[in-house]
Amino acid sequence: MHEPFLEIRNATVWRGDTPALKNFSLTLRHGESVAILGPNGAGKSTLLKVLTGEVRPEANPDTICRLFGEDLWSLEELRHRIGVVMPEDVARFHPEELAYDVVLSSLRGAFGRTRDMRFSRAEKAAADQAIARLGITALAQRDFGTLSSGERRRFLIARALVHDPSVLVLDEPSTALDFAASLSLVSALRELAVAGHTLVLVTHHPGEIPPEIDRAILLERGTVLADGPKRKVLSPRTLGGLFGLPLAVSWSGGWCTVKPA
Repeated sequence: MHEPFLEIRNATVWRGDTPALKNFSLTLRHGESVAILGPNGAGKSTLLKVLTGEVRPEANPDTICRLFGEDLWSLEELRHRIGVVMPEDVARFHPEELAYDVVLSSLRGAFGRTRDMRFSRAEKAAADQAIARLGITALAQRDFGTLSSGERRRFLIARALVHDPSVLVLDEPSTALDFAASLSLVSALRELAVAGHTLVLVTHHPGEIPPEIDRAILLERGTVLADGPKRKVLSPRTLGGLFGLPLAVSWSGGWCTVKPA
């Protein structure tokens, strides 16, 4: 069995006066991609902040929270081990920033503004490789603001991959994308999974979970409602109870389709 990169046991994380995660336990391992689903307020965003080291659970003798086997960590170190793609990151870059510089700036922990920075040949080669993996080399010298939503999202994924992280976290990656762009993005994610990347996909939509991801985790009100093989977890009864709707679930080629019953 692969080593865990996230171990949480009996953790409580507060958001103001409200526990966003309550007595929460979860283990994520290298080599096993997962999809995390749940309605708004289920705790998905808080879990991501724990995973990326932004927040820590409440101190408690019974609580365990380890990232890559460590109880203490630095954000700088995690930046090299976890690649993160958030929909809101698109707005962090000036429209006239070169798409290539969007990727390069990750090497300095910055968002753009690379014109006064210096990069080694090895760093530029890493950016070139990440861009090539997403099939967007021909767009690298375009202004970021002239790209389509799907193209910009691909550059954000390349930006997350430039450090060659062992884990890639994607929060609602298809948000604001049209149908064609969503299909193209999912195709890119499938290629990354096949290439051996460990993906953590956070989504509202069971239908965008690619066949290469077999484990699904459902969150409800700060707890794990279900965790296991997606064909078992994404059942009409469990999904219907989670979202409060009568649902019908069908499967084809590893893809899940959910419709009103």
